Amino acid sequence: MIHIKCKDINLDPLPVKIGIIGGSGLDDPDILENRKATEIDTPYGAPSDALIEGEIAGVKCVLLARHGRKHNIMPSNVNYRANIWAMRQVGCTHLIVSTACGSLREEIRPGDLVMPNDFIDRTTKRSQTFFDGGGQSPQGVCHLSMYPSFSERVREVLIATAKELDYNVHEKATIVTIEGPRFSSRSESNMFRQWGGDLINMTTCPEVVLAKEAGLLYGSVAIATDYDCWRMGCEGVNVQDVLKTFGENVIKVKNILVKAVQNIAKQDWSEDILNAKDCVCKNTMSGAM
Repeated sequence: MIHIKCKDINLDPLPVKIGIIGGSGLDDPDILENRKATEIDTPYGAPSDALIEGEIAGVKCVLLARHGRKHNIMPSNVNYRANIWAMRQVGCTHLIVSTACGSLREEIRPGDLVMPNDFIDRTTKRSQTFFDGGGQSPQGVCHLSMYPSFSERVREVLIATAKELDYNVHEKATIVTIEGPRFSSRSESNMFRQWGGDLINMTTCPEVVLAKEAGLLYGSVAIATDYDCWRMGCEGVNVQDVLKTFGENVIKVKNILVKAVQNIAKQDWSEDILNAKDCVCKNTMSGAM
């Protein structure tokens, strides 16, 4: 049985270790110095691939390819629990991730960068919690609030970093996560727009949920690759167009992630780190935390 320790009193600044989960094309190990691959197992099975541990400008980081380095794991088959738990297990305090998305808004154009602040979960097959009552799970049942969904302070750093690099960025968006691997029908796409969705992808949920449940500070850099299929006069989304737009803009996301690591490390995150863990403890019932 796993025990999660609650908030301890510590007056010294806590060191940061930043996990980076890269989506399609954003899992390049060359961004890390002094890197080494580490195979790891978790109570929830193996993560998508080896963890690549190293440094960015002296800051300890861990890189994980969400779909595997061969991109052979479809969204529904990603072991999100193992991925997040592995990052926690090696001592990460933060997670900054990348994701390719469809746009549900005219003003979010293909190629635009977006920092999501909320989500709508339309997945149906994925484990949403570590607290599942299994023999290896943490004790108790965790009823964790998903407001705010993302770490607001991490989002602020990502936004500031994009502006520092002179990139235009949309500072808020609600991201709809669908099961996939198919894209939406036009009726579904229009429905998500009516619900208030701004972006659509296949991987934010349950990743963002599990990160918060693990007490990690999570932020996401999204790149819009297409207009999904809601937009009249446009063909439906296809992989070729997605890859083309993605390839033309992927360097911007890499630059943001690398610079954001350095900007995060300049700040004292002790209170945020402890509060994130304490939040899990306070919202877990019948568990010896």
